Amino acid sequence: MAITEKINLKELYEIDDNLWLEETIKLLKEKKFQELDLENLIEELESLAKRDKLAMASLLQQVMIHLLLLDYWHSEYERNYRHWRDEIYSFRYQLNDRLTTNLTRYLEENLAKTYQRALKRVNNKTDNNLDLPQQCPYTLAQLLDEDWFPSR
Repeated sequence: MAITEKINLKELYEIDDNLWLEETIKLLKEKKFQELDLENLIEELESLAKRDKLAMASLLQQVMIHLLLLDYWHSEYERNYRHWRDEIYSFRYQLNDRLTTNLTRYLEENLAKTYQRALKRVNNKTDNNLDLPQQCPYTLAQLLDEDWFPSR
């Protein structure tokens, strides 16, 4: 007897969301669409989409932070530039491995907002001692290009 016969999916979602997910996948594969818990399925899909967007924006923010440090924190450059460049490579690899057309569009649409958050982080880290641009000095293409770095 399947778990869905013992307890309905809406109740299962509240008890064990992982088991709910397994049962939902099983129903989808079996094309038993009428048995799906659509309300919670939609909620989970929306949540998944939001998580992906936030994760990508966070990675892009990290690229921005480290590019700003590399580009503008001259007093710390010699001591830290290798680390900053390595971090940039790492974040770019993660971004590019997961990018889709929709996520790229999301990053482009939120570039200014993401930059403002990066700017706050860098200002905090450097005690506002750097003369940083108030608008993002990098294009999305530059931010994502694994080989691009600002010229010194």
